[in-house]
Amino acid sequence: MAARRDAGLLRALVLHRRDYGNTSLLLDLFAAGVGRFPAIAKGARRGRSPASALLQPFAPIWIGVVGRGEVLTLTGCEAAGRPFALGGRALPCGFYLNEVLLRVLGRHDPQDAIFAFYHAALGQLAAGEDLDSVLRRFELRLLEALGYAPGLDLVADGGVAVEPDRHYLVEPGRGTRAAAADAPGERVCGATLLALARGETLGVAQAREARALLRRLLEPHLGPKPLKSRELFRRWQGRARAESCPQTNANERK
Repeated sequence: MAARRDAGLLRALVLHRRDYGNTSLLLDLFAAGVGRFPAIAKGARRGRSPASALLQPFAPIWIGVVGRGEVLTLTGCEAAGRPFALGGRALPCGFYLNEVLLRVLGRHDPQDAIFAFYHAALGQLAAGEDLDSVLRRFELRLLEALGYAPGLDLVADGGVAVEPDRHYLVEPGRGTRAAAADAPGERVCGATLLALARGETLGVAQAREARALLRRLLEPHLGPKPLKSRELFRRWQGRARAESCPQTNANERK
């Protein structure tokens, strides 16, 4: 049973929203000091309600909530800053962050470090920083905060430093191990591991390796269902390619 929350305002972001009843919204919120929790915003879909415009993903808000059960009731909300303007490829990346948090975080478990990483990642996406680097930094920090991240700059057996020109195997629960040239499994270059560990911008080849690595490390914690945001991103990429080559597509249709 969740503790009662009825004093003060909470700094929060909406991870997901859907219609509830005729005029209300059912929200999944992530708040500093509280963690992830569901709440009902009564009447938020009425025509003159200012709440509907505020209760959107990627918009920092202050909220008041009351309740004793799992699902709380929103008592008020106000803007806590400008919404993060995510356009182009950054938009499906933002939805990916939200979906990962919905899958990984338990309810009513304060995770202020993760909240800070999430807020920072949204700001970096909105600022136009390299998307792969932003996502991989967030994924790694998320795993570190939850206690599941292997050390990427040290070999698990013996604590020897990872070397940039060697290849390694990184496995959940086993850490980083030196890999022979014919070793089974997906090998990762030491330079990629060091760039991840240092939070550096990834090169093209490094981004590809890091994406596959973090997907493997996150997979045990995301559940069996495919992520909807990945399909959204694939669709966005398809539309972007079609719009960038209209003449080619026209010729293909002939």
